[in-house]
Amino acid sequence: MLSQEAEDRIGEDAAETLDLNDPSLYLNRELTWLAFNRRVLSEAEDPRNPLLERLKFLAIVSSNLDEFFMKRIGGLKQQLGAGMSKKTVDGRTPREQITECYAQVREQEEAQREVLDKLLAELQDNEIEIVQYDALGAEDIDFLRGHFHDNIFPLITPQSIDSAHPFPFISNLSLNLLVHLRFPNHEGRTSLARIKVPTGENLPRFVKLPGRNHFVPLEEVVRNNLDMLVPEMDIVSVYIFRVTRNANSERNEEHADDLLSMIESELRERRFAPIVRLQIQGDMDETSRGMLAAELGLDEHEDVFSAWGDMLAMRDLFELVAIDTPELHDEPYQPVDHPELAQGTNIFHLIRDRGPYLLQHPYESFGSSVERFLKEAARDPKVRAIKMTLYRTSSDTKVIDHLVYAARIGKQVAVVVELKARFDEAANIRWAARMEEAGIHVTYGVVGLKTHSKIVLVVRNDYNGLKRYLHIGTGNYHAGTARLYSDLGILTDDRDLGRDATELFNYLTTGYTPERYYRKLLPAPKVLKAALLARIERERASHSADNPGLIQFKMNALEDVDITRALYEASRDGVRVDLIVRDTCRLRPGVPGLSESARVISIVGRFLEHTRIYYFKNGGEEEYFIGSADCMKRNLESRIEVVTPVVGEGLRAELRFMLDSQLEDYRNGWEMQSDGNYIRRVPRDEHDEIGSQRKLMDRAKKRVKQVTRYQKGKARRPVAGRNLR
Repeated sequence: MLSQEAEDRIGEDAAETLDLNDPSLYLNRELTWLAFNRRVLSEAEDPRNPLLERLKFLAIVSSNLDEFFMKRIGGLKQQLGAGMSKKTVDGRTPREQITECYAQVREQEEAQREVLDKLLAELQDNEIEIVQYDALGAEDIDFLRGHFHDNIFPLITPQSIDSAHPFPFISNLSLNLLVHLRFPNHEGRTSLARIKVPTGENLPRFVKLPGRNHFVPLEEVVRNNLDMLVPEMDIVSVYIFRVTRNANSERNEEHADDLLSMIESELRERRFAPIVRLQIQGDMDETSRGMLAAELGLDEHEDVFSAWGDMLAMRDLFELVAIDTPELHDEPYQPVDHPELAQGTNIFHLIRDRGPYLLQHPYESFGSSVERFLKEAARDPKVRAIKMTLYRTSSDTKVIDHLVYAARIGKQVAVVVELKARFDEAANIRWAARMEEAGIHVTYGVVGLKTHSKIVLVVRNDYNGLKRYLHIGTGNYHAGTARLYSDLGILTDDRDLGRDATELFNYLTTGYTPERYYRKLLPAPKVLKAALLARIERERASHSADNPGLIQFKMNALEDVDITRALYEASRDGVRVDLIVRDTCRLRPGVPGLSESARVISIVGRFLEHTRIYYFKNGGEEEYFIGSADCMKRNLESRIEVVTPVVGEGLRAELRFMLDSQLEDYRNGWEMQSDGNYIRRVPRDEHDEIGSQRKLMDRAKKRVKQVTRYQKGKARRPVAGRNLR
């Protein structure tokens, strides 16, 4: 809510007097992210979604909260430990943020448990069941005992906790049993033991019973077969617990002699990082709860989260989501091949003669566009060099294979690998080593800055000399996320963009920072923030009743205070500000006298919205940009990002359709109110039941049909998706 002082100032001259430094005007980053996670949970509650898709959203919520504690709560606890009490722009200290976050987390976890109960009941109606051990028949118990003996027992090492055995190390996100034992024939003599449940890479969380989709949690199998592990001991009690460790272990790389060694050291240390959360099943007695909290260095009342009899680590429900029951899943969607890229045998000829092309993932195939671009670059004898940035990739992505092949046949290949991509550090170290072994020139970017840009530069010896071809995108070069995340990219041979990309790679591979001139690209941290602020101010200055201004941003997060303040100023002057923000957003729309012409929409649907689009009306000379950067302080000031203009009537028409359909999405859209709360939009008619993501799927298929008809001579009309010349 607004402060009373701010409320009192709102009147006829509010636009002149409202203080843009008032903390109540700025929403908190952590709390707005938690509000996003609650919107994801609403998808699990929504009966319009197929049953196993609802279970998927429940697993996503749990996974999101794990990362939230590792990254965000971990960071806030570090600030507390360092004695920091400086308030954020929204007026909260680290302690206040933790307290408010914990309250929201506990509310979400309670809602999660209620949703899980409902989903399990509906799954049971569909013959999918998580079975309680005491409900099993003799045949199933015999099967599980044999399974335990053969597949689980050899992996478990019970650890005593007593004067001779100190409290053991508890690994991050592991499931554990705290077992209270009594020695037979020794009255009063007891012992404690910790047993780590071997889930994850070792074993699935849920053990499938023969012949049907009935599952028993692995921890219950272990709990009910403890007599094999601790024979001749009496089991007094068994409690399940789980810990979350801080993942904020980054060091100052400016003082590192070897960045690779530093990151490897960080990864080793992260295993032993401080614990920030203890999760327990709610039937744990107070003595055990207090002992665990004390041993783990936690506040028993603040940092302990009880599940009250329900399962911990609901993220493991992803295992059940994979059950092959088509009627309980979304209708399968197979990304289409970009229709115009399918019309030629050489992608470089297509880009040169008919491009540029806009790529829309996951609606269009990543493999037949981006991976094809790299594959042909590797094999085309006229290609001389390939340069790219790599933030995240995966084993099912062929990007690395194509780069290695290119290097082995003598092409110049340079890759900037970001070793500090959170939770992908180990994978990126492995990719870097493999590429170096193949002769690829691997660098790790600029000291002190993360390289988050998504760009590939191919230098080809065309008929008229060397020519540069580019892919610039909003998403990672990762085949898995390209099927799940909504992202954009362009393929182009634009001369100025090519020169800018060369300048960028020279900076990335050398770290030299002379004054660099960019013709069209807007890279961060040197150019992008100032360029966005200047364009917001330009829109504000040119706004009039006859020619109203319009700013539209689509992004994952709006956290940067300077951008937020500039958008407030533009809205205060009457410029319409449309924001499509997936999660964190500081700006509050609809504040009288300040942001009445602004609105904030969040889309939560089948695909994770990951696209960044920046649009300025510019008095009719419209500007569209796409790129890797969100409006967050870290992206604009501490990362190397690339944002590119998008030209061509067809390409812009596609971006316009995406923006308009999401701003008018009443199926998957949520709209922020002036107090910062979101309200789910309700479809107004049958047409509104079709969400923006479904419209984009249908539009991608329609483009294929249009081009097919055009090629057959049955229709000769312009096709959206490229710059028709």
